[in-house]
Amino acid sequence: MESITTADAPVPTRGRPREFCPDAALSAALGVFWAKGYDGASMADLTAAMGITKPSLYAAFGNKEQLFHQALDRYEAEKLAYTREALKQPTARAVAEHFMRGAVAAQTSTCDPKGCMGVISATACGAEGDSIKAHIMERRQSSNAALVARFEQARQDGDLPQHLDPQGLAYYLYAILQGMAVLATSGATRADLDGVVTIALSMWPTS
Repeated sequence: MESITTADAPVPTRGRPREFCPDAALSAALGVFWAKGYDGASMADLTAAMGITKPSLYAAFGNKEQLFHQALDRYEAEKLAYTREALKQPTARAVAEHFMRGAVAAQTSTCDPKGCMGVISATACGAEGDSIKAHIMERRQSSNAALVARFEQARQDGDLPQHLDPQGLAYYLYAILQGMAVLATSGATRADLDGVVTIALSMWPTS
């Protein structure tokens, strides 16, 4: 894990500091982490994509782990907005469809790397990335709790069978979503993944 200490802190130099747009730099870092995962993204990759030096990166964003957290915040805010809209859908089936269709669109976009940034980083983390994996899992637990609560409400409303376990159904949906993310990184097309969604919906439980 990259970090900066007093010993290796950049020595101030004369002249005007290099100017850059932090917003654009963070977007570039997001692209690198999304494509390569936390472990796979080197500081050289990040600084090259962001168009800044390592001292400038440290000064603006902190170390590599702090930069990743900020990139993940942006990823969730911009790329996973569909998950928040999904929870507002009128039925449990509509919730699931909105989740899956949104995931397909995000994971197969021609403007972004394929797959899911969280899945890529969590599955590729080595020993040095344990804190990153734990952080991703913590965020996932929060999302899981919201989805389970929505399915529990659907069960109480008679929209899902009374015997159905909301947590089990949430795990089922996440298994499909993560499986599609892996398929997307392996080259599956949007049509391929739309087919997966159609089959999953055909087996969705009804009351």
